[in-house]
Amino acid sequence: MFSSKSFAIGEKELDAAASAGQGFALSDASYVERLKSGDADAFDKLVIRYSGDIYALLYRLTGDAEEAADLVQDTFLRALKAIGGFRGDSDLKTWLYRIAINESRNRFRWWKRRRREKTVSLDESLGNTESVYEDILKDGGANPEEEALRRERELLLQRTLNDLPDIYREPIVLFDIEGLSYDEICKALELNPGTLKSRLARGRQELKKRLAEY
Repeated sequence: MFSSKSFAIGEKELDAAASAGQGFALSDASYVERLKSGDADAFDKLVIRYSGDIYALLYRLTGDAEEAADLVQDTFLRALKAIGGFRGDSDLKTWLYRIAINESRNRFRWWKRRRREKTVSLDESLGNTESVYEDILKDGGANPEEEALRRERELLLQRTLNDLPDIYREPIVLFDIEGLSYDEICKALELNPGTLKSRLARGRQELKKRLAEY
């Protein structure tokens, strides 16, 4: 059985995970077998290594620190139940991203049904590709008035992005904000490259269109 400490994820654990190096050979087949056999130490290492990355993704998808932390724990609980079916078609991080995204979708739909407005935080630096965000949020050492305007634009962008359908919001967050490769995103979202590129293009177009209405 896995130990309960695997799921005691707080600020200290997330901070440690975010700064952790590649201390574990987490892609080794022997390590995966340890996970599948119920090795508590192996699972603790999985949590330590990837909880920071998963938290960052979920925070950007939800815009809520507390909810993101809850979803991190949901993600690893789901991973614990599903590890026996891990086939190695993708690496463990991509597999965990897929689970995290599904957990986020479920939570997001739950809140949507209750008409709770959420925002997606874009405080972090953007991806290294051409992005609609760079022109919108570019800030060259603003004075207080410019800073206020920048924050207003950012809030508008957050709300607009949050209103996009999942099929557009998720690729934009993963590619333009998280900086994942096409291959990683295709595996995480279970899409073919053509569909991913189409959704990115249409999502960016829809985002620009909605922003232009303000």
